[in-house]
Amino acid sequence: MPHLTSTAAGATSTGVRTALGIPGYPHPLVAPAQWAELARPGTPLDWVVLDIAAGLGTRPDPHCLEAAGRLRAAGVRVLGHLDLTYGARAFGDLLCDAHRHLDWYGVDGFLLDRCPTERTALPEVRRAITALRAISDTAHIVLGHGRHPHPGYAENADQLVTFSGPWSDYRWSQAAEWTADYSPDRFCHLVHGVPRGHLDEALRIARWQGAGTIYFTDRTDRDGRVDPWETMPGYWDDIVSRVGTGVSE
Repeated sequence: MPHLTSTAAGATSTGVRTALGIPGYPHPLVAPAQWAELARPGTPLDWVVLDIAAGLGTRPDPHCLEAAGRLRAAGVRVLGHLDLTYGARAFGDLLCDAHRHLDWYGVDGFLLDRCPTERTALPEVRRAITALRAISDTAHIVLGHGRHPHPGYAENADQLVTFSGPWSDYRWSQAAEWTADYSPDRFCHLVHGVPRGHLDEALRIARWQGAGTIYFTDRTDRDGRVDPWETMPGYWDDIVSRVGTGVSE
């Protein structure tokens, strides 16, 4: 069984709100049905990442602009994708992309993907977050670590992605003890390869470990050859129903 801290386990019985965080789908021209589904009223979404795979380019993309507009009209938070490349990204390039996300698509915040986890990298990440909040003081900042970072990161961002990986690892994962000091809305888990028959178990693990934002899919990375997040899970309606009604054990 996954490791349960007493505080995290107690959160399961307190009606913890769970919502979906969408790591990003292909270009809206390629996957129009998926983007339309995200804007459906009542879908329990926390945020959706606008990830333009080929880069932001030199001008706004009208299809991405339309998709982002539909989501905002539906009350969904749209995040721009910024790749920190584990601390190797040039600070100026990062801010340039952030400005374009804001100016072109009116994003509500940012996912800082491939974020470092080490204490030594914290000052530089803090610097980036400070700069992002200076250009958008209401920006929702999500740090895409993919695993538990040094606890100092939690003091600087709105949310941390503390798990990103396959179900085979997630079902035996354990939450870092320090996460019990924070509310579930501060943490996100992204899990691929979750079989339909284990969906309820995966949701219980997220609640036990205190993750308020989740994304589970039955898609797999096929040994690193495929992006498992690029298409909706085969049980999309199922997970929307379970999360939307706040199902727990």
